Amino acid sequence: MPQRIAPLRGTLATTACMETLQVGYLHAVAAAAGCSLSQPFPDNGIDWHVSHGAPGHVVDDEVTIKVQLKCTYQIPARPPGATFAFTLDNAHLVKLARTPVSVHKILVVMLVPRSQDDWLRAGHDRLDLRHCCYWTNLAGHPVTGRHRTTVRIPTSRIFDDRALCEIMTRVGAGGRP
Repeated sequence: MPQRIAPLRGTLATTACMETLQVGYLHAVAAAAGCSLSQPFPDNGIDWHVSHGAPGHVVDDEVTIKVQLKCTYQIPARPPGATFAFTLDNAHLVKLARTPVSVHKILVVMLVPRSQDDWLRAGHDRLDLRHCCYWTNLAGHPVTGRHRTTVRIPTSRIFDDRALCEIMTRVGAGGRP
């Protein structure tokens, strides 16, 4: 790939840019999966509600899950092993781990390159967004740290349109994500 000259980027904080990027990823996945999105207001520890309507759902004609998004550049692309470690504030974990629930929750963690110059590549036939989102259901996960708890995110659970459809199919059948 030819070397590109870095553009003059805006002054928005990197963490705010990371948040915007992961929201764009979620929107793309939801669109490809045929899902609708809504944002709770005010945000009470859950970023998005994702809904999926399908005639095959047995619990309702449309099912919803709650999604908490996180983003980091501290974990490299393609983490080795079956899982990678991610640390959450205990207050966030308690919210995500609550069980039983009427609306299931998932955590979606996006890994991005450290440099914004490497986040996105566009061409005539594709849009490459780097690196990847992974998802997990933390229902029942215990708090183990004093203020923060490290959870394990499975590298096999890439969050894409097919994964989201499978999650919604399980929830629509009365199961867990």
